[in-house]
Amino acid sequence: MAASLLEPPFSATHSLFSNSHLSYKPQTSKPTTIHFIPLLRSPPSTTPIRLCAAGESSTRPHPSSSLPETSEEYNGALERNRDRRKVVRVAWEKLVRWSRSWRSKAKTDVLERTNKVVVLGGGSFGTAMAAHVADRKAGLEVNMLVRDPEVCQSINESHFNCKYFPAHKLPENVIATTDAKAALQGADFCFHAVPVQFSASFLEGIADFVDPGLPFISLSKGLELNTFRMMSQIIPGALRNPRQPYVVLSGPSFALELMKKLPTAMVVASKDKKMADAVQQLLASRSMRINTSSDVTGVEIAGALKNVLAIAAGIVEGLNLGNNSMAALVAQGCSEIRWLATKMGAKSTTLTGLSGTGDIMLTCFVNLSRNRTVGVRLGSGEKLDDILSSMNQVAEGVSTAGAVIALAQKYKVKMPVLTAVARIVDNELTPTKAVFELMNLPQVEEV
Repeated sequence: MAASLLEPPFSATHSLFSNSHLSYKPQTSKPTTIHFIPLLRSPPSTTPIRLCAAGESSTRPHPSSSLPETSEEYNGALERNRDRRKVVRVAWEKLVRWSRSWRSKAKTDVLERTNKVVVLGGGSFGTAMAAHVADRKAGLEVNMLVRDPEVCQSINESHFNCKYFPAHKLPENVIATTDAKAALQGADFCFHAVPVQFSASFLEGIADFVDPGLPFISLSKGLELNTFRMMSQIIPGALRNPRQPYVVLSGPSFALELMKKLPTAMVVASKDKKMADAVQQLLASRSMRINTSSDVTGVEIAGALKNVLAIAAGIVEGLNLGNNSMAALVAQGCSEIRWLATKMGAKSTTLTGLSGTGDIMLTCFVNLSRNRTVGVRLGSGEKLDDILSSMNQVAEGVSTAGAVIALAQKYKVKMPVLTAVARIVDNELTPTKAVFELMNLPQVEEV
């Protein structure tokens, strides 16, 4: 459009003013008068044209009125702008130099001496992580322990997980097996991707094949329903080895996007700093940043509770309550997660990091989230049993909801939003009634 303003002749009959450009119809047949008002802008030699409709005051302040009016002021503003750009450029160059220096000193010995990795579970996230690790090193053997013979055959013969990623080819160094002993033998690292509610019984069945020094990296998020245990308690207990090396991996990471090698950042947490550093070396790549942490409790609780909050966010979407409601509910849910997690010993900084806020935003606001999908369908009026029976993946938030409330009672923490989700899941409260009750809670001081 800017180019057309400079094309002669410039008049009220110019194509810019044809009916096709108007989004309204004149109220009268009186012709519209166009005023051309020159405005002073810097540099002074230019005189841009301002267009006014009939009846509009030509003295109305224009956004350009705050710009410098003299050549000295203009040159001063130009110099300040150059200075600002220089500051930004220098800051960025310092960051790049620091990054290059760090990369040149980064250790790679863990990846170099790792020959075999095992992934327990053939679901979407386990498959995505197997593909990611396999891409880190061509000679690395990645074994996936799966229970479905069809999935096993599909991975080995065509390099596709026919159930979860039929359109994404896996690296050729990913091998599937249904033999736990063969999968675990000689492994340097073990990724645990079995759903939380089935983890204890699964691990008890393979405990005899697990080396006592094999590091377990948990990808599972949730709390065990009847015992309220986290994975850091389930894995050593089921393997009958309280000293089993343990790391938890969490953060914003949809499996589909990992398969597409889209960039993300995650956190590995372990009480053993050397172990956290080792897993960081193993996983960090051009498409995946890995931070380390010692706050195992914070990372695990945030990962478990965000699934319950995602169901609540989905319910808001399903009820068409709007963006204001969504933001208010998620903010309240984040506070509830912080209240409980800090009572359990978590660091508040963890809850505002990748495994907290990062994962919460992803799970609550994006349609790929299984837990959010459950909430949307609940809010739309579907029955929970029908929803779960139609899904081929586990929505951990459904079973975690009840466990969360039990923990809240144990630690004397009020959690209205997450409690409402548990009541809805138990079919004791409708989504609409839950919203009514939450909105009628006492007005309180923000904590």
